[in-house]
Amino acid sequence: MADTFEPTDAMFPRLTAPQLARLLPIGRRRRFAAGEVVYERGSAKRAFYVLLEGRVEIATPSRAGDERVTIHGVGEFTGEVDMISGRQSLVRASALDATELLEIDLASLRHIVQTDAELSELFLRAFVLRRAHLIANTLGGVVLIGSGHSADTLRIKAFLVRNGHPHVYLDVERDAGVDALLEHFQIGIAEIPVLMCRDRDRAMRNPTNAEVATALGFNTVPDDGHVHDLVVVGAGPSGLAAAVYGASEGLDVLVLETSAPGGQAGSSSRIENYLGFPMGISGQDLAGRALLQAEKFGASLTVARAAVGLTCADRQLRVRCADGGTVQGHAVVVASGAAYRRLALPELPRFEGVGVYYGATRVEAQLCENEEIVVVGGGNSAGQAAMYLSGIARHVHLLVRGAGLADSMSRYLIRRIEESPAITLRPYTQIEALEGDGRLEHVWWRSARATEREGRAIRHVFSMTGADANTAWLGGCVALDGQRFIKSGADLTPEELETARWPLRRRPYQFETSLPRVFAVGDVRSGSMKRVASAVGEGSAAVQLVHKVLAE
Repeated sequence: MADTFEPTDAMFPRLTAPQLARLLPIGRRRRFAAGEVVYERGSAKRAFYVLLEGRVEIATPSRAGDERVTIHGVGEFTGEVDMISGRQSLVRASALDATELLEIDLASLRHIVQTDAELSELFLRAFVLRRAHLIANTLGGVVLIGSGHSADTLRIKAFLVRNGHPHVYLDVERDAGVDALLEHFQIGIAEIPVLMCRDRDRAMRNPTNAEVATALGFNTVPDDGHVHDLVVVGAGPSGLAAAVYGASEGLDVLVLETSAPGGQAGSSSRIENYLGFPMGISGQDLAGRALLQAEKFGASLTVARAAVGLTCADRQLRVRCADGGTVQGHAVVVASGAAYRRLALPELPRFEGVGVYYGATRVEAQLCENEEIVVVGGGNSAGQAAMYLSGIARHVHLLVRGAGLADSMSRYLIRRIEESPAITLRPYTQIEALEGDGRLEHVWWRSARATEREGRAIRHVFSMTGADANTAWLGGCVALDGQRFIKSGADLTPEELETARWPLRRRPYQFETSLPRVFAVGDVRSGSMKRVASAVGEGSAAVQLVHKVLAE
């Protein structure tokens, strides 16, 4: 059974005669008979189509198990964000009538969005709105079966959400019919979470993020020995900025990302002091827009592909990946960021993902509706989380080790926290113990000003305190400071350069590390401001220096 809906003008605009005239010389005309499939769901590297005659039906699985359909007419075009990223199609396109289409290959489409401002805006706006529609209506043929008591369920759900992939989530404790579905695939409760791809009739038992990325066709860049102009390690704000500016200036850019675009900023529910967004923007939305920009200019992104080593024994820069592959670049920008410090509690590992979280996106927020919760930390990320969650949870306890928030938090957040009746600021306070059977059930904390510790029946703790640099993978290839953040530029002493055997007559450029042609930007760099705006500035500025070293 198919459910047909009416498209909106913004999602499905109709090209004008002058716009179509600019496209005709670029593509080739193709005819399809009534009922003939133009492309299947799951296909990649397909073409972009504009309708010249007839009608095309676009169908994708819905949450109910049937198909959701829309129909393109003359002057409309196919595709959504996956046209730019090169990922697998989430829909099937087929001709309803005898149909003539203008077929434009993806390389030509990318050239259009880079050079034709009017068509670029038209296409990209439609692509983004169509993907948003698929996500909002859980259309896409992917089903995740899991449990609120499973850390791996939260991991996979967050991975899908932060990578913008539509999916249906079914909970074994709440959703009717799940038992029958598990029985059909001969899956036991102990094997969840399970990811099912409807178009392949397959079930993946507790897959890793890398296995999910492979199954859904997230990564399209092969290991073929190609040497990229620039390899960017990390897709946070600084890494995405480097990718956007590098690709827009003609560099061949590859971005390696361990989890999903956005980095630590991607877990922020709302950033309100970033230039140009007076109403604020979520970290995930900001990262999604930046990624689309980078891909528009030709940058490639691979997700769930962690860098585990940097070869620095010869002139060729090679980044080793956790999957055993290696990528090569004439220059490398290290934007691997920093991770929140873990609470110094022996029982912590038992509750990570089942009561203790390191992000405050809507995925985690859905778990704590109308409950009493704890946020730990005094920085902007903790403040943003406290404000966001205060509108969902019954009450938020904000725990900080120091006297208050002024040292590390923006004033606008401090003022809102002080004025919110839903938030209690607890200075000089630290968590002492976590308790629970299978998931977090009770939290104990102690104030330096109290004689006894206090316990609460709290099931959710958001830990956003401090940060440790993600530099272990570099294996001593570059000089680090005492906290293991990367030293660069003028901060490198003559002694450190001598120890590193700096081979050039010039000193390192700004952001350049003790290894020539390797740059550090964003939170991973020693002395950085740990703000989104400054990270974006560093990533874009580093690209100008990459051009210099490539010319040497």
